[in-house]
Amino acid sequence: MELAYIPSPSHGVLHLGPIPLRGYAFCIIIGVFVAVWLGNKRWIARGGRTGTVADIAVWAVPFGLVGGRLYHVITDYELYFSEGRDWVDAFKIWEGGLGIWGAIALGALGAWIGCRRRGIPLPAWADAVAPGIAFAQAIGRWGNWFNQELYGKATDLPWALHITSATDGRVPGYYHPTFLYESLWCVGVGFLVIWADRRFKLGHGRAFALYVAAYCVGRFWIEYMRVDDAHHILGLRLNCWTALVVFLLAVLYIVLSARSRPGREEIVEPDTDGDTPAEGDETASDKAEDKSEKSEDAENAADGTEAKDGAKGEGGTDGDSVGLDKPAVTESAESASGTESGPESDKGTDTGSPARDEAGSAKKG
Repeated sequence: MELAYIPSPSHGVLHLGPIPLRGYAFCIIIGVFVAVWLGNKRWIARGGRTGTVADIAVWAVPFGLVGGRLYHVITDYELYFSEGRDWVDAFKIWEGGLGIWGAIALGALGAWIGCRRRGIPLPAWADAVAPGIAFAQAIGRWGNWFNQELYGKATDLPWALHITSATDGRVPGYYHPTFLYESLWCVGVGFLVIWADRRFKLGHGRAFALYVAAYCVGRFWIEYMRVDDAHHILGLRLNCWTALVVFLLAVLYIVLSARSRPGREEIVEPDTDGDTPAEGDETASDKAEDKSEKSEDAENAADGTEAKDGAKGEGGTDGDSVGLDKPAVTESAESASGTESGPESDKGTDTGSPARDEAGSAKKG
């Protein structure tokens, strides 16, 4: 009965005419695009602007590649600087060899520079890209499959990885596909961060710290299974110790950050398009509020005027009311004057009244 296994590619380079397409580099490029795409969606959901994640990634990715390569070369220096080795190979990044610890550390430095230039907080940006980085690692690990490297102990499991290359001391056979284990673990870490971020509203770098802590847990036991040459300290591989220390630091950061800065950032990116008013300028809401206050003052003034008019009308002291009353008073005065002394009265029908007869009698006597 033939053993089931995962086959390895016969070569890790595909040639498109004169252009070589290396599987390892291709996986890294796809991973970067996925991380930027997902990070952009999450950044916009947090109130950021489209394109900010990509702009900062322009700084973070090159720094990360340099940092990842430096960590690998330093921790495996004998592969490049020992007798019979060519130190120029240390620059051949396409042949494999990136340490995630150095990539994250120096990549964070590049991201910090980019964030400073845009005036945004690095922890908020890191929270947005955290699950994308985990998915990028999951994709990037398939580059190890193309290079037939970083496999585990020998096994007869149905999913054993069949190594066929004898380069650099490899022994053809069937081994644990640790690249696949780590790839699947990183996918789980990415979904864990997305769920926890939605459930607990993680902010101020805690989503990124959760990604780091969760990745370290998986990396510890996966690293323990690997059989490639590595430096050991107290019986453990160097990367196991690194995973343990980084895990503790990430958990400590989550605890301290949750106490000092609970919740999530309200503003992750300042307005840079001129929509934010300068100091002393009125916003649209301020203008609307002023207009409302002026309208209210006008209504109050109108109400006061009506009340005043009503009071004056009743008391007869208002100028308009006096004007309306004047015709009646004048009419009464004219009527009285005309009756007593007007020339028409003297010629009227009242000349024979008793009062006038008595006056005439008095003159005669």
